[in-house]
Amino acid sequence: MDISALIDEVIAREGGYSNHPADRGGPTHFGITQAVARANGFMGDMRALPRSVAEAIYRRLYWERPGYAFVAELAPRIAEELFDTAVNMGPATAGGFLQRALNALNRNARDYADLKVDQAVGGKTLAALGAFMQVRGRAGERVLLKALEALQGERYLALAESRPANEAFLYGWLANRIG
Repeated sequence: MDISALIDEVIAREGGYSNHPADRGGPTHFGITQAVARANGFMGDMRALPRSVAEAIYRRLYWERPGYAFVAELAPRIAEELFDTAVNMGPATAGGFLQRALNALNRNARDYADLKVDQAVGGKTLAALGAFMQVRGRAGERVLLKALEALQGERYLALAESRPANEAFLYGWLANRIG
């Protein structure tokens, strides 16, 4: 799996500089919010955020730190989805979605034990994913992907319902982030 290609896809989808009045994240560039840029050492005008800084942030915060490279060894399409979800909703949310889906798909703990939904993709989550893939194979990976996308889609709808300003983003979220 080529994380550089995934980062290129995210940057292409996110686009350049934006400062939408309904976006609580404030100014963004390449999909990186000002708060995330500041927390990672960039103090300049967001319009001038270098692409290389955005790429490094994506790699470190949304791929390496949450452990998606290990997921990619077991289920590449799941790793891609987790990365994309983490970029848009945060790694904890993506990890929680994976754990919830794995719990719901373990046939009442016959295939592997239920996971504590702690939102971290650690050893137990990786072991459950490995067991799932061993039992269900590549067809199972497609089903797990659908479960993750369903959870993500439901979250987008809830965000729009709970904050009407988010309706400005709902169509794009569903069009560009689901399936």
